[in-house]
Amino acid sequence: MKAVAGGLLLFAALVYIFARWQESNGAAWAGYVRAAAEAGMVGALADWFAVTALFRRPLGLPIPHTAIIPTRKDVIGRSLGDFVGSNFLSEQVVRDKLRRAEISRRLGGWLDDGDHAERVTSELATAVRGAVQVLRDDDVQAVLEQAVVRKVLAQPFGPPLGRILSQVFADGSHHKLVDLVCDRAYDWVRDNHETVLRVVSQRAPSWSPKFFDAMVADKIYVEVLSFAWAVKTDPEHPMRKAVDRFLVEFADDLQHDPRTMAKAEQIQQQVLEHPEVQNLVASAWGTAKKMLLDAAEDPSSELRVRVRDGLRSLGRRLVEEPDIQAKVDGWVEGATVYVVSNYRDELTTLITDTVERWDAQETSRKIELQVGRDLQFIRINGTVVGSLAGLAIYSISQLFF
Repeated sequence: MKAVAGGLLLFAALVYIFARWQESNGAAWAGYVRAAAEAGMVGALADWFAVTALFRRPLGLPIPHTAIIPTRKDVIGRSLGDFVGSNFLSEQVVRDKLRRAEISRRLGGWLDDGDHAERVTSELATAVRGAVQVLRDDDVQAVLEQAVVRKVLAQPFGPPLGRILSQVFADGSHHKLVDLVCDRAYDWVRDNHETVLRVVSQRAPSWSPKFFDAMVADKIYVEVLSFAWAVKTDPEHPMRKAVDRFLVEFADDLQHDPRTMAKAEQIQQQVLEHPEVQNLVASAWGTAKKMLLDAAEDPSSELRVRVRDGLRSLGRRLVEEPDIQAKVDGWVEGATVYVVSNYRDELTTLITDTVERWDAQETSRKIELQVGRDLQFIRINGTVVGSLAGLAIYSISQLFF
C-alpha cells in the first residue's frame, strides 16, 4: 500500500511536468491539468507527512509533534487504560451486560446436561486429589489439634453437659438406660452365686464356723438377689427413684456447683490430653484422606455420584425457578460490581504496565503493521481529493477572474 500511495504521488508529479511543458507551449487545457496535478502532489505530501509523523520522524528531521507513538507510548497506554476503565469497567455497563447475559439460566442449562455435570465432577475430583496430596499429614494434624482439640479444651465442659443431661432426664429418656443397668445387675447376681458366697466367707471372722458362714452368705445372696429382682421389675422402686434424684442433682451440679464443674474440666483435660486421643486425631485425618482419595478416584463412588446428581439438580432449578435465577444473578452481579468498583485501577494497570514494558520502536512497528494499510488510503485519498480541489479552484479562478 505504501508503494501504491507513493506511485500515485509519482504519477501526479509526472502529470505536473507534462502539463507544465504543454502549458508553456500554449495549450489551454494544460493549465487545468497542471493545477490538478500540483494540488494532488501537495495533498499527497501533506498526508504522507501526517501518516509518517504518527510512527517516526519524517526524513529523520527533529520536527516537533512527530514520531507520536514512540515518544508518547506511555501516555497513550495510560489514556487507553483510563478509557477502558471509564467506558468498559463502569458499574452501569457491567450491570447491564450481566443482566443481558442471563448467566444463571445459561449455567443451569449447561449443568443439567449429564456430560457437563460429569465433566465438572471430574474436575472437582482432580482438584480434591491435588489438594489432599499436597497437604502434609503433620501440618493437617497440627491444624486439627489447634482448631479442634484446643478449641474443645477452651470451652467449659460441665455446663453444656449438664444442660443436655437435664433435658434428657426431664424427658425420661434415661429410663431405658436404667432398665438396662438393673437387668444386667440382676443377671450378674443370679449368675455369680459362688462369687457372692466366697466374698462373704472371706469377710467372716476367722473364728466363725464354716457352716455358719455358708448359711449367712447364702442368706445374703438370697436377699441381694431378691433386692435386684425388685429393682428390676418395679418401675416405682425406691432405688430407681434414688437413681433419678441422683442424676437430676448431678446434672444441676454440673451447671452450678463449682467443685463439680472443676472436676468435670479436670476430667476433660485428662481425656483430651491422653495419647490415645492424640492418636485418634492423627488416624482420623489418615482415614478421611484415604476415603477422599478413593472416592475422588472412583467415578462410581457414592461421593462423586452425589456431587454429579447435585450439580444436575442445581442446573434444573436454575433453569426452572426464577427466584433462584434472580438470587444467583444477584450474587454474580454484586461480586463482579464489587471487584470492578474497588479494583478498577488494578485491572486497567494490565494495559498501562504492558504498554510501558513495550519497546517504543517495536510498539510503533507493531501498530503500523496493524493499521498502516488503512492509513495509506489517507495518502491516496489526499492525492485524489487534492487534485479535485486544485482543479476546482483553478477552474473557478479562470471563470471569474
